[in-house]
Amino acid sequence: MTAGEKRRVVVTGLGVATALGFDEQSLWSNLLAGRCGIRRIANIDVAGCRTTVGSEIENAGLAQALAAEQLAPSDRLLDFALLAAGQVLRQAGLIGAGPPFAPGDAGVIFGTGAGFCHGTYETYLAFAQKGARGPRPSAVPRCMANALSAQLSMHFRLMGPNYVIVCACTSATTAIGTAFRLVRDGEAAAVLCGGAEAIFDAATFAAWNNLGVMSRNPDPLRACRPFDAARDGCVLGEGAAALLVESLDGARRRGARIRAEIRGYGESSDAEHMTRPSIAGQARAMRAALASAGLSPADVGFINAHGTATRANDTCESASIRAALGSAAERVPVASNKSFFGHLLGASGAAETVVAILGLEQGKVPPNLNLETPDPECNLRLVGAAALDLPASVVMKNSFGFGGSNAVLILRRWEP
Repeated sequence: MTAGEKRRVVVTGLGVATALGFDEQSLWSNLLAGRCGIRRIANIDVAGCRTTVGSEIENAGLAQALAAEQLAPSDRLLDFALLAAGQVLRQAGLIGAGPPFAPGDAGVIFGTGAGFCHGTYETYLAFAQKGARGPRPSAVPRCMANALSAQLSMHFRLMGPNYVIVCACTSATTAIGTAFRLVRDGEAAAVLCGGAEAIFDAATFAAWNNLGVMSRNPDPLRACRPFDAARDGCVLGEGAAALLVESLDGARRRGARIRAEIRGYGESSDAEHMTRPSIAGQARAMRAALASAGLSPADVGFINAHGTATRANDTCESASIRAALGSAAERVPVASNKSFFGHLLGASGAAETVVAILGLEQGKVPPNLNLETPDPECNLRLVGAAALDLPASVVMKNSFGFGGSNAVLILRRWEP
């Protein structure tokens, strides 16, 4: 590669750990079948909470998946990430069947919004019960945010750069975008990237409950309603998703299966409010992503929306899509995956990017559950209760987060 030359960047591995499955086939089949992974919360006591539903991963299924990977249960956040990452690296041909693994050149960049909630909660609980002698000596290395990428790096022997990106609900998308830039600019050969979140501990969930942005609908299958007039808030979820991002030349040399191409990435900050989104800030990120890809609004065939099902976000995102795409917004289908597996916060962008890539491969857009009466203020071409054919080759993936962070990816169907 000559100085200043930009590499083409492709995805050669996908991995997931969600309430809809621990592999891409299970996830995709459940999406197309319209099966929702949201249930009444079982792992913590939600008595006294206004919200009682969430997209939890079943403990029995998690234990079985960990055993199949020869993994001992650890912190829930790390368990999810290890499961998703193992799928990616094996699919991409970077590791063998099981540990120990040979050292590799790939980096690790992961996103998370809340980090090691369970370990932190246990540490503070131990302090409250026993004072200074309560917390374990392992609490610091266990609970520091970058333990996520460090543990992935150590377990899979990945010798490239490793770090964690924390920017609320855009964390995973920003991690993917950062990996894209590193590979594009020749700073890394390959990067394992994605996000993980595990927020169903008593204290973290109580804080979200008191924030007042979550749905109070007690019916788990109808609680999350992106873009619907009757929506009343988001539904939280847990899990992880990951991708292997590398140069096209590197993938071809290795004979790797190419799943999609990342064409562009854009980001921005609202610089206005901690929790209220901004039309101008979101539109700025979308325009930057298109400029990075060298594409125009007319090239976009589908938008995988942030779509949290909160009043403020859905109307703001609808307006920002129109501001960024102009007249092209009239024809572009829009859907949110959160109606299936909830809002995975810092992991949501990775899980939804995986869905977008599967949709490009299969030529399908999964439905948007519970969209019974579209909100007139969300005046977009919203995907309804049935899956939609996707003949187009370009998808825009939006992620917007508290703190005014905005991140947008442009993905293209792989066509040799």
